[in-house]
Amino acid sequence: MTRERVEQQLTVLKLGRIRQVYAAWIEQAGAQQLGYGDFLEQLLNEEVVARQENQLRRRMTAAGFPYAATLEQFDFTLRPELKRPVLSRYCERAFVEQAGALVLVGASGLGKTHLAIAVGTRMVQLGYSVRFVTEQAVANAVLAAETRLARARVLEPLVRCQVLILDELGYLPLDAAVGPALYEIVAGRYERGGDGGDVEQEPGDVGRVSGRRQRADDGAGGPPAAPRGSVLFARHVIPNARQGGGRERAAGAAARHWPGGSAGVTRRRDC
Repeated sequence: MTRERVEQQLTVLKLGRIRQVYAAWIEQAGAQQLGYGDFLEQLLNEEVVARQENQLRRRMTAAGFPYAATLEQFDFTLRPELKRPVLSRYCERAFVEQAGALVLVGASGLGKTHLAIAVGTRMVQLGYSVRFVTEQAVANAVLAAETRLARARVLEPLVRCQVLILDELGYLPLDAAVGPALYEIVAGRYERGGDGGDVEQEPGDVGRVSGRRQRADDGAGGPPAAPRGSVLFARHVIPNARQGGGRERAAGAAARHWPGGSAGVTRRRDC
């Protein structure tokens, strides 16, 4: 079989990575005296790795993160009230599978969005579908939707994704028509059984990465039970003009347990 014929067949089979590297592997197989089975295994490994990398890139693009951020890049020495081991728990599968919830509270510029992106990025790496949006972006899209179908196209991806990160909640006043849309997202994700979401609110700054397993209503026609999770508070340092020093203004000094009850974004569990 000629090289041209091989490449045609690989193109038909959509084995793009093998098409790129098979010639080099033929030479390497001869030099290393690889058996047919080993040679085939190496080619298949190349294709599998390439496809996994492509899938990861597509999921990262679909997530819509405004910038790259990881826990390793976060300087916890500047936020001693935030503990790396605590945040690391929300970067594990258990956060989704056990329907956890996380609220980050603090003023602007303390790294809440960074941490939310870090959690979302890890969820993408673990194979979950993630969406990052600001509340204002959702509001603008909802208000621009002129028909019910257009509105559904805005909300459905936010309901269906496994992990939803909703940033800057409460940062700007919203049109009254947006409230029902946010409720629809929350209710829709709950009804499906969901994965997670992050919500940030300014200036009090509430950031939530929330999750909840689907469960029965509290009563006949009653509202769903509230999720459980954690609230983490980030401190804000304000200079003291009279003393020339500094004093801390904090919404709270450490993480505390959050029993739920707010209108948060809920997780969706694949059934």
